[in-house]
Amino acid sequence: MTNWTDLGRELDAWTIAGARATLWWRDDDAVEPTPAFERLLGLAARHAAPLALAVIPARASQALVARITATSETVTPIQHGFAHRNHALFSEKKVELGRDRPPHVVCEELARGRARMENLFGARAQAILVPPWNRIDERLVPLLPGLGFSALSTYESRHAAQAAPRLAQINCHLDLMRWAVPRGFAGDTVALDLLLDHLRARRAGTVDAAEPSGVLSHHAAHDTAAWDFLDRLLATLRAHPAVRFVNIAEAMREAQGMAREAA
Repeated sequence: MTNWTDLGRELDAWTIAGARATLWWRDDDAVEPTPAFERLLGLAARHAAPLALAVIPARASQALVARITATSETVTPIQHGFAHRNHALFSEKKVELGRDRPPHVVCEELARGRARMENLFGARAQAILVPPWNRIDERLVPLLPGLGFSALSTYESRHAAQAAPRLAQINCHLDLMRWAVPRGFAGDTVALDLLLDHLRARRAGTVDAAEPSGVLSHHAAHDTAAWDFLDRLLATLRAHPAVRFVNIAEAMREAQGMAREAA
């Protein structure tokens, strides 16, 4: 059974190899300040961990804007779809940016969301799209640069540094939550396995080794066990010399640079 010692051993292996394990952190579904949101910001500050905050533009409150504006520049707002509204049929998986509506309708919503993110956060907002439920119709992906997006962030190992021409891909690999009923923290073993699987695959070269391993949290859904795990994980990663946290803007620039070199 995977435990914290296994994580330490994997990070030690990165040190022995003379490599740095880059990581990044994304939290989804930001709408307004809440006690859970304050706890999230507290963890980010205590561990000096850059945080990409996926904000739902159609539902973001002015209070959220004021709170983010007052935080460190290491908290970066990015766009989480438009309204985080499910448009799938009852029998299908939830999706906002799916095939259930014409592409031009979805694109118009995303453009409105992008404009609102700019109005709310100005230059601090990064032009990065996080599809709700990490799902997006493949027909939409090549259209995103034309809407002003520079990067796409979903889930699991990316196949290439670009999801489409002029569109970087920066994914997450460890989701803390178990979404099946009963919803709650996935558990230490499951969570550590997800992170270790990506770190080991990067070190072995079976996935894109340059893609930073992404931690995905959902502050509004966390139970006590999820908060405790996240706190311990950030502390463990921060304390290891092989680990380097990157912010989302840096990860995007690195992916764009890789794409230019490959062209």
